[in-house]
Amino acid sequence: MTLSQKIVLAILKLCFKFFLSWEVKGRENVPLDGPLIVAANHIHLVDPILLQISFPRWVNFMAKQELFRYPFVRVVARWAQALSVHRQGTFKDKREAVKQAMEILSQGLALGMFPEGKRNHDGKLLAAKSGSAVIASRADVALLPVGISGTERLKGISWLWKRPGIVINIGQPFKLPSVDGRLTKSQMRLLTDSIMHEIAALLPAENRGVYGD
Repeated sequence: MTLSQKIVLAILKLCFKFFLSWEVKGRENVPLDGPLIVAANHIHLVDPILLQISFPRWVNFMAKQELFRYPFVRVVARWAQALSVHRQGTFKDKREAVKQAMEILSQGLALGMFPEGKRNHDGKLLAAKSGSAVIASRADVALLPVGISGTERLKGISWLWKRPGIVINIGQPFKLPSVDGRLTKSQMRLLTDSIMHEIAALLPAENRGVYGD
């Protein structure tokens, strides 16, 4: 973590403590070094920032390519070492995204992913994409599930004085079962579901959406 990143995170923590009733559970579950995939649900644009200030180490997030079109956001994303990903890209684009992710993990860094692939807005889990399962399986690294609840209340401007309760619930690291050869679609779905059920277990029952069973 660079000096500028430490300074910015310290300032952000003070701001969030002022505007939010913000709680982090399971912080001790975060491995302090070594390659790691942080897999979380995604509700609000503020989620990556909340995760960043909740973790004892820097997380390099995968972000949709559209965000990099805006000059200010592009500068911030590059400063944060975020990876640009084409959500509806070609096979070549997806292969490049996997390559970038593998490079991050090969350096012993933490990679942040939102398996749903987009924000769910109402706090209820959506069916996830298979990207996180593919990368975790190929890299053979630990996954750290995180459940975010409460950011669905950050609507309009009234939340600035209501101080809504936000919970970042960090689970235990785990690894996906090893798979020989190329992953089939059914294998990818099973591995993806196993990741999402770990995330769902960290959320209130009403937020588990399609993984409520």
